[in-house]
Amino acid sequence: MTDRTGIFAGSDPFAIAQTWLDAAQDSEPNDPNAIALSTVDADGLPNARMVLLKEIESDAFVFYTNYGSAKAQELDGQGKAAFVMHWKSLRRQVRVRGLISKEDGPKADEYYASRSLKSRLGAWASDQSQPLSSRASLMADVAKITATKGPNPARPPFWGGYRIRPLEIEFWADGAFRLHDRFRWTRSDCAAPWEIVRLNP
Repeated sequence: MTDRTGIFAGSDPFAIAQTWLDAAQDSEPNDPNAIALSTVDADGLPNARMVLLKEIESDAFVFYTNYGSAKAQELDGQGKAAFVMHWKSLRRQVRVRGLISKEDGPKADEYYASRSLKSRLGAWASDQSQPLSSRASLMADVAKITATKGPNPARPPFWGGYRIRPLEIEFWADGAFRLHDRFRWTRSDCAAPWEIVRLNP
């Protein structure tokens, strides 16, 4: 399957997403792996925030966060999420909707260990999404953690990853006169084959 530019050739949406992300590494000025992650709370009220996508696997997208955060509570509560990844420099975007599972094992340990020391200590110190009296109190907590955890802190038990296994992926590429290219991959469950359709702009 190809469109006017050939960018949608093939039938593996994860490979396409990785190709687009690789291209964005060279063109986006900041955080080419930023995604707008959408969740829903217990009352059905939607929420959105920017997070950094850390890996595109063969069948999933992976990011990391504090398990006590609002986003994590909503992810755990609903088991579903959506995100959009948009690159202004490339005039492309990817939309994903799917099912959530935790990445709380060796892969999470490995990613945590790859972060800078200050980021690792910050993960321990921040009670993410909870009220904070002042920045000074946060920095005091960082200082305490630095003194107690040492130069190589282990991953906090309240910090780790989430994996989104999509049931729907849509690719959008800008076209002249708003005649954009849109292709949507859908499947009934994570073991089912993809169905691919081209959409009107």
